[in-house]
Amino acid sequence: MNVSGRLGLLGGTFDPIHFGHLDAADAARHALRLDEVRLIPSHDPPHRPTDPRASGFHRFALVALALQGHRAFRVSEMELTREGHSYTADTLRVLHADGWRPSQLFFILGADAFAEIATWREFPAVLDAAHFVVIARPGTTLDAAVARTPDLRGRMRRPERDASQAEATSIILVEARTRDVSSTTIRARLAAGQPIDDLVPASVARHIVAHQLYGSVGDLHAQDEGIQT
Repeated sequence: MNVSGRLGLLGGTFDPIHFGHLDAADAARHALRLDEVRLIPSHDPPHRPTDPRASGFHRFALVALALQGHRAFRVSEMELTREGHSYTADTLRVLHADGWRPSQLFFILGADAFAEIATWREFPAVLDAAHFVVIARPGTTLDAAVARTPDLRGRMRRPERDASQAEATSIILVEARTRDVSSTTIRARLAAGQPIDDLVPASVARHIVAHQLYGSVGDLHAQDEGIQT
């Protein structure tokens, strides 16, 4: 396969997807001039203590709906169609086999997730398989993430130090304002019968209510009236 450009990757359970995910993807795309960002729902996330609440089918559909109007964003089913735990190292190997060089791949994650990077499968070798783009998140600053990973300081840089022509991968720290929202908060609101229109795109809210995901109940038309912008 002949591939070119710079590809961003944002993995996660997306149970459900929300504005914080979209903010992180958009911040990375602009800071690093990425040609495309692929959002990759996981099949069986190894770092999550319980299984996803929604099926892979619905989580894929929710991501696809959330990306409507984002021309540079795509949703990928590559982990959903692979059995077993969804390890980032395995996903990156598949992309390498497709022709992508590590220097072309930019794996996006929040500062909170990066603080736990030492527990990931094949760490630290996985850091050589792509650039890792760390996005500041409410509750976890970049400084806090760096403090948790002092042995990796030598690999870290800011986006202004563009190494687009270099083959060596690095950890890129991106300051950004991402909305303070989590999938856990969304599920709790839905279970309590509370609106989520400030946390997810309207199309995502409609799908959740239409299929009564996460304990959501109520009339779809009434919910639509509550999520108009």
